[in-house]
Amino acid sequence: MKRTAWLLYAFALIALTSFTHIMQKKKIVFFGDSITEAGIKPGGYVVRIAELAAAEKLSDRYDFVGAGIGGNKIYDLYLRFESDVLSKSPDIVVIYVGVNDVWHKRSHGTGTDADKFEKFYSALIKKFQEKNIKVALCTPAAIGEKTDYSNELDGDLNRYSNIIRGLAKSNNIPLIDLRQAFLDYNKKFNAENKESGVLTTDRVHLNEKGNQLVAEEVWKVVKTL
Repeated sequence: MKRTAWLLYAFALIALTSFTHIMQKKKIVFFGDSITEAGIKPGGYVVRIAELAAAEKLSDRYDFVGAGIGGNKIYDLYLRFESDVLSKSPDIVVIYVGVNDVWHKRSHGTGTDADKFEKFYSALIKKFQEKNIKVALCTPAAIGEKTDYSNELDGDLNRYSNIIRGLAKSNNIPLIDLRQAFLDYNKKFNAENKESGVLTTDRVHLNEKGNQLVAEEVWKVVKTL
């Protein structure tokens, strides 16, 4: 009788442990600058990702957390990855940075040289991988939405996007190519060659359609991780 009771207890414990493991949510941290800081506000891209998950009845599988700070560049992310990301014990980190590294060269004289950008970015990826955290990389979407390649910083933005594409490939991790997605969208819907107002409010920060596009592009990737 005691043996039977012990076996029933053991089976119940195994079942409970398995159920708890199955029900444990994956924590996804979105790590970036002001675009991500705004992403956790109503209508922001992180909020919209949660809505997409809910629409697919997957809300019980994910916990979406924002870790964006306005003005941040890649070295800012590197300096705070322990306090703002590792401390949250994520399963997945989505890195969305690069606009300020390019933009602030011209606007503030404090951008990030391409070689330093790549080194800091590579080091950040390595830190997460050492903790067995899955990583997805986003290319910076836009600094101006003109489709005739006359945005002042198109060249640098494309260069830094290519660095991120290369890092994704060399590290065998997923790429969310927002730069290409924004270019494709504007070619289709920006016939007037507007500088802003299609996907952004000010050439950089996302409007309603921009947040939705980013959410859709990011969600397509993170739900497979």
